[in-house]
This record gives sequence, C-alpha cells and structure tokens, in this order.
Amino acid sequence: MSEKESAAQQAIGDITPKLADQVLFGDVWEREGLSPRDRSLVTVAALIALYRSDQLGFHFKLALENGLTRTELSEAITHLAFYTGWPNAMGAAAQLKAVLDAAQD
Repeated sequence: MSEKESAAQQAIGDITPKLADQVLFGDVWEREGLSPRDRSLVTVAALIALYRSDQLGFHFKLALENGLTRTELSEAITHLAFYTGWPNAMGAAAQLKAVLDAAQD
C-alpha cells in the first residue's frame, strides 16, 4: 500500500474513488481521541452488532495490525454474542477463523 493510498482506496478506489477518499481512513482514523487499536475494537464490535460480515475480514486484519490479539478479538465476539445475537457472533467467529488461518499460510 502506498503511503498516500488508504486501504479503502486500494480495495475499491478504481471502482468508486469518492467512496474511497481520505475522509474515513485519512481523517477519522487519525484523530487523537482514540488509538488505532481502540478504533479497531469499536469498529469490529459495530460490524458484528450490525451483521456486516462483508466488512469484517478487512477489519479483523486491520485490528490485528493495530495491536489487538486473537484472544481479545475472540473475547469480544463471545461477549457480543449475548448482546447482539448468537448468529452475529457465529458469523464473526467464522470470519475471524478465516483471517487467522490465512495469516498462518
């Protein structure tokens, strides 16, 4: 990834350049109020709660890069199962497993 391109720009910038602009990753994610690690935890929790599994793989990888551990992500999924629903947590667990398996290859 180039220094000036966000992850979103690399993923979808050629298809929807305005959607992949620097506002989210270049501004919101860089604000000082929360660390990137904490932002990742909040983002993963929101995606699990809203059952947005299409975005989870990307954000699980980013969460690991931002310092969250496998154990912390697993505990977050388990905790969220009781607040967001069992199917949401099961879907998230499968996504996390896929990300972790791919990282071992």
